[in-house]
This record gives sequence, structure tokens and C-alpha cells, in this order.
Amino acid sequence: MTWMKNKFVRALSLVLALQAIILYTTVTRAEIIPAVRPLFEFPTAFGDWKMVRDVPIEKEVQDILKADDTLNRVYLNLGYHVEANLFIGFFKTQRTGQSPHSPKNCLPGSGWEPTQTGLVSIPVAGLREPILANRYVAAHGDDKAVVIYWYQSHQRIIASEYAAKFWLVADSIRYHRSDTALVKLVLPVPHNDVDFATRIGIDMAQAVFPDLAKQLPH
Repeated sequence: MTWMKNKFVRALSLVLALQAIILYTTVTRAEIIPAVRPLFEFPTAFGDWKMVRDVPIEKEVQDILKADDTLNRVYLNLGYHVEANLFIGFFKTQRTGQSPHSPKNCLPGSGWEPTQTGLVSIPVAGLREPILANRYVAAHGDDKAVVIYWYQSHQRIIASEYAAKFWLVADSIRYHRSDTALVKLVLPVPHNDVDFATRIGIDMAQAVFPDLAKQLPH
């Protein structure tokens, strides 16, 4: 039984147990699928940010992601003249197995590798407490990017993938819902200044959050 002392094994066992609970509690109950506006209606401007282009998502990526709706845009900060990527993947239900993939798990296949990982606290309008989001630095050769992402369900902001699984079970039992969204911001790192890119990412998160709260179901 020494294998149970392994943290990865314990975490995997917890995820499998939670998935079993979800299956048991939802298969006999009708799930509530919330009404939500299509993501192409998401504002093209917020704060000092203005959309400059849509970025098509390749079919192979869509097939792996299995999101019900996606948004992948580049916005320009009019004050700093810096471009950043905004990605939103919305999942109406996770009952049939589709769920957000951690962005960190997708990086190695695209040639990017995480070099720093951690959390960042972001004060946002409309909430008394700052939101806690994931922040990591990815490198591809000499290029670097700061990535900030979180999971958003019922106006609840979750950084941890394991906490997201816990709330999935709780919401499936209480509300008969399993919808969620992955929100990801990607900021280029100019002149190797990670702190600057992080500040711009926080600014973008603060600017976009009110529109996210309106767009995604409560």
C-alpha cells in the first residue's frame, strides 16, 4: 500500500472518486442547461482594450477541447500599445466527459514549456474579495509569454483544477448543473520583463471581468 503515499496517486484517486459521484448523482436526474449568448457577441472593446482580430481555432484543437462555444481573439491595449490574446471556452455540461483542459497540459505539444508557475491575486469590480487566478511563464526559445487563467462557474472563480472538480460535484448535486468556462489571457513578454507583462495581464483581467460576468451564466 506504499503507492497510496504518492501525491499524484492520491490526487488521481480523488478525481476518479469525484467523477464517480458526479455520474451517480446526475444520471438519474435531468440536468439544467443554462441559456447563454454565443461568444461571438462578446464585446469587441472593454476598458483600454480593443479587438484587432479573431484567431480561428484549428479543427484538431476543437476536437480535443470539445467546448460547446469558444472565443479566441487578440486585443490591443490602447495605452501601452501591447497586444494580448483572450481565450474563452464554454462548456454547457460536463456530464458526458467533456471538461476544460489545463492550459499547462497543452503547452509541451506546441513547443512552449512552463518555466514559472504560481498564483496571482486580482481585485475586480463587483467582488469584495480579489479573484485568485493561475499565472505561469511559458518559454519557446527566446520568446516568453505570461499566461493567466481561471475556471468560472456561476460567478465563482476557481484556480485549482482539483477545486473545480469539487465544485462540479457540489453544483451537480445542488443545482443539477455542470456548466463551466475556461478563461485564459496570454501576454507577450517584451525585453524579458515578466513583471511588466504580468501587470498588463492583471489590467486586462480587471477590464474584461465585468463583461465576463454578464456573458457567462450565473
